Amino acid sequence: MARSSRRDESDGVQPPGWLGTPQQFAWLRGIIQAILVLNVVDAVLTVLWIADRKATESNPLLFDLPATHPVLFVVVKTSLVSGGTFLLWRHRDRPLAVVSIFVAFLAYYFLLAWHLEALWLAIQHFAGGS
Repeated sequence: MARSSRRDESDGVQPPGWLGTPQQFAWLRGIIQAILVLNVVDAVLTVLWIADRKATESNPLLFDLPATHPVLFVVVKTSLVSGGTFLLWRHRDRPLAVVSIFVAFLAYYFLLAWHLEALWLAIQHFAGGS
């Protein structure tokens, strides 16, 4: 009896096109959670910077919202990013979705670094440092 050339999970070898192990998906889930947390931190810090007239919102869809309705801004921004990450998570078996998750994480990571640098400069300014 000839064995089929198609492999399946029962023989311990993943079929072609299969992407990720449970451990990799656990890491990916952690990255999704980090994106959501970083998004909320970004939204709150954006509202604070705008209230202090140190920044403006760069997203044209949400441009006026932080100054006029800050809580609504946080809710809308969080909802949009949550919806996007939900869609990426649902398609986590596709390489483009995984790459997109990492790109989103890096974008928020660098955005948080920018917020922290601005905060540090503001603290130095108010403390009388250079």
